Amino acid sequence: MKRLAVVGSTGSVGQNTLRVVQHLSDRFTVFALAANSAVDRLAEQTAVFRPNVVGIVDAPRAEEFRRRCADLRISVPELVTGEQGLRQIASASEVDVVVSAAVGAAGLEPTYCAVAAGKIVALANKEAMVLAGELLRNTASRTGARLIPVDSEHSAVDQCLRSGEHGEVQRLILTASGGPFRETPLEQFANITPEQALKHPTWQMGKRITIDSATLMNKGLEVIEARWLFDIAAEKIDIMVHPQSVVHSMVEFVDGSVIAQLGTADMRQPIQYALTYPERLPSPVASLDWTAVPRLDFAAPNREKFPCIGLAYRAIEMGGTAPAVLNAADEVVVEAFLDRRIPFSVIPQIIAATLEAHAVQQANCLESIMKADSWARHEARRRLS
Repeated sequence: MKRLAVVGSTGSVGQNTLRVVQHLSDRFTVFALAANSAVDRLAEQTAVFRPNVVGIVDAPRAEEFRRRCADLRISVPELVTGEQGLRQIASASEVDVVVSAAVGAAGLEPTYCAVAAGKIVALANKEAMVLAGELLRNTASRTGARLIPVDSEHSAVDQCLRSGEHGEVQRLILTASGGPFRETPLEQFANITPEQALKHPTWQMGKRITIDSATLMNKGLEVIEARWLFDIAAEKIDIMVHPQSVVHSMVEFVDGSVIAQLGTADMRQPIQYALTYPERLPSPVASLDWTAVPRLDFAAPNREKFPCIGLAYRAIEMGGTAPAVLNAADEVVVEAFLDRRIPFSVIPQIIAATLEAHAVQQANCLESIMKADSWARHEARRRLS
């Protein structure tokens, strides 16, 4: 019986993780749940899974959580708050597996704490590897921690890599649905509304990641994540637009063989893979119906329409703290777009200007990474104003 800590339990990945836990209740128990501020849902999850510890980042909401537990007639578990509470949960000696599903840069510190403590980390927070991939990889080598990706694309790559040795890999191919504007002319991008951008053709996700999928920044961040997760040079990582979202990613080996991972678009599959690795267990996810599979299309992304892809490769080339700046600037401008303060077409422009204005530093400690993150947010906001 493995004990889980689910950081970001009230989000999409967190909720799907708990569905997997219910399916495999003879394998997993929930030691800790943590969320930012969604205390109603957190209390409901507490009523079902009875964790020993609950973490609430937004400390003033703790009293509201207690009242909600009283309404549900359940006892309040040990309660920890703030960033320190997340660090405490992620490194707790009672925890075997940490599911890192907090959104954005906020997920970096608990992920680092889990890796430093030698945990198995089911990683759904791509920003952790974008900001601090080299640091996390080096720390995992020292502590024996294992990072297992939950993103469907990286989970697919992880599964495909089991077919060969590291030195036999020719390239990684990350697939992308292409987002809602794959066929929209570039001249119409300035008029795209937040409502249009939030209509993803395949996945139901949070607002930030859905907008990133519309700009294809999400795929650029995945390239950075893959570079560090799998220790593969960026020039060996490609992106292919695959609108049907049946092939989740591929690995091409030096002999020309291409191994692909296919499946239905259901996040419970990669979550279960991460939690049960190296085993494979029966899943509630529906099998792929081959009689209903449509034609499978593949095309290179249009980098003129979606310059965020090139910005991600540029950040890798710059190295050090540049990926942290890229991510922070993106978070700021996506929020501005959702608030209708900038048009969709301006998103990559402000990110590019912020990135090029940055004096790159080494990303060998959390302090330098978070300093770059803070600088980028300030710089991007300055440019917005």
